[in-house]
Amino acid sequence: MSLPLDGIYQELILRHYRSPAHRGEMDAPDAVVMMRNPTCGDDIVLQLRVSGGVIEDVRFKGQGCAISQASASMMSGLIAGKTFAEAEPLLARFRDMIHGDAEAARDKQLGDLRALSGVARLPRRVKCAMLPWDALEEARKQLPEV
Repeated sequence: MSLPLDGIYQELILRHYRSPAHRGEMDAPDAVVMMRNPTCGDDIVLQLRVSGGVIEDVRFKGQGCAISQASASMMSGLIAGKTFAEAEPLLARFRDMIHGDAEAARDKQLGDLRALSGVARLPRRVKCAMLPWDALEEARKQLPEV
């Protein structure tokens, strides 16, 4: 018996939560951002290494719900190797999806992040999903050369 689509998405979120990509510390990051979601207590520390405008490495640590931590894992994998110019439209598309845009939820450019499309039905969890993306925006401000 196969899982319904929502069940498959839940499994993907839990897989990223339990075995996150890019979790850990980085030696000599170019940007470090600490963010907290006071509503639910999620927190994240996002670290980036950037060279020539390219996000060469992404690391995060933190604690929180499956949504915030899975979002950080998925985002990290998606933006590594991209420029900020390439990452910014992904951020905008993700934000649209999290706020209920059905077309954005089908956008293959978002990869695994599409599993978080159901968050749009849970308004209190939108901040959880956006936490790493908000940290990315703040990190960009620390890097004026990009």
